[in-house]
Amino acid sequence: MRMSWSALEGMSAVPAKRSAARLKGTRPLLWAIAVCLFSISQPTKPACGADGPPVWAYPMTPPDFKLPADDDKLHHVPNSSAAFTATQLRDRFFAKDWHPDDHPPMPDIVAIGRKPDVLACGHCHRVDGSGGPENSSLAGLPAAYIALQVADIRNGARKSSVPQRIPVTLMLSVSRAVTDDEVAQAARYFSSLKPKMRIKVIETDTVPKTYIERLIFAVSKDGGREPIGKRIVEVPDDLEQFEAYDNRAEFTAYVPIGSIANGEALVQTGGVGKTVQCGICHGPDLRGLGPIPGIAGRSPSYVVRQLYDFQHGERAGPWSALMARVVSNLGEEDFVSLAAYLASLKP
Repeated sequence: MRMSWSALEGMSAVPAKRSAARLKGTRPLLWAIAVCLFSISQPTKPACGADGPPVWAYPMTPPDFKLPADDDKLHHVPNSSAAFTATQLRDRFFAKDWHPDDHPPMPDIVAIGRKPDVLACGHCHRVDGSGGPENSSLAGLPAAYIALQVADIRNGARKSSVPQRIPVTLMLSVSRAVTDDEVAQAARYFSSLKPKMRIKVIETDTVPKTYIERLIFAVSKDGGREPIGKRIVEVPDDLEQFEAYDNRAEFTAYVPIGSIANGEALVQTGGVGKTVQCGICHGPDLRGLGPIPGIAGRSPSYVVRQLYDFQHGERAGPWSALMARVVSNLGEEDFVSLAAYLASLKP
């Protein structure tokens, strides 16, 4: 079953405790941030109203979705001599390495995981840590930050506003089975990688009609267009390439007209007391500062989910209280604008 948009509308090199301890060394930065937070006006209303999470940012796999049977054919992607069957592509204990020259040797935890409970990190997050709209890009994130997120997911400090989504349930299961040493190996690996720009942002009034293809939105094969409204529509440019877990897959994010400029104003000025400048914490180029992750060039769907989750208390680990304050006055349109602008930047 294909669920259309219209039908929807109406993981550091140290164990988790030591990772958190390392963050305590950034207290001077914390004090500087705290001072800036006092400039934020008091929240007047919760973002996104009482209607719940924006469904366009949290696509749910249709309940009757079934993967097609393996036809035993070999699948290929552009500019790769590798070939895999559908069964191999779906194997969560086998990272699809279409382009071995794109990354250094993978540790086993990234390449094959550990059966029966620890999936290969490189399967979902791709071999170069690029991830997709359905999850997080890990390339270039601080190793301590990655380790802390795994610990937060395990202990319930990091949750999702839509906990039944497949990527969320899988990560929760992995976090409970993976060891600190395995997390450290994966975190060091992904932290060593350089993120790549692979999202094209287009401002528009209308967008191609879409449907949910398992974990993400995809362009309808029947064609047609529809109003974008006040949402972001992020789709893979080549659905088969995306479904083959090719780390070179690219995406287009359609955003409302004016959202990039509006997002830039919020990022750079804080919107006259509405929030604070993002660069204070995330660095002047928004590519991270110390243990704080970069936010430039990230999936806009992912960014909106995190902003919403911070605002609604689903993320409660270290630093989360600061982020909750930062987003307290923002509405869904602000989330869209921020995510659109950040996605347009080079990571």
